[in-house]
Amino acid sequence: MQVDVDLVRQLAELLDTTQLTEIEVEDGDRKIRVARKAAAVNAAPAMHYAPAPAAAAAPAAQQVDVAGPSAPSDANAVRSPMVGTVYLAAEPGAKPFSSVGQSVAAGDTLLIVEAMKVMNPITAPSAGVVKAILVDNGQPVEFDQPLVVVE
Repeated sequence: MQVDVDLVRQLAELLDTTQLTEIEVEDGDRKIRVARKAAAVNAAPAMHYAPAPAAAAAPAAQQVDVAGPSAPSDANAVRSPMVGTVYLAAEPGAKPFSSVGQSVAAGDTLLIVEAMKVMNPITAPSAGVVKAILVDNGQPVEFDQPLVVVE
């Protein structure tokens, strides 16, 4: 098998930019897996990924600019129940499920996490207002990573 060195480099760069510990792509009968050693983490044996640091997952453009001590914290954040890819809308070009400042009811879909080609709706645990969206559309997310702050 001939190895596509450029693809391996691109995957390694993707690991660095997304803070993931491994990535695997498959194209027909060719399969490439790139992984790096992660720091030791106390976790259940079935969990293969450590939670991403909140600072790395929180792009400033998506957070609400609030002055003073009332800035949203991820203590009230809805967290990812799985490793996957976040989608803020049902399909490209569609209206996002939620936006900053929007009131939501308990059970309203906030976003979708795709895992293993299954679209998993992430819903509001209680009624409130969306204070911050901590992820970008199409962004890979880790287990227990803060996604949306609802207060």
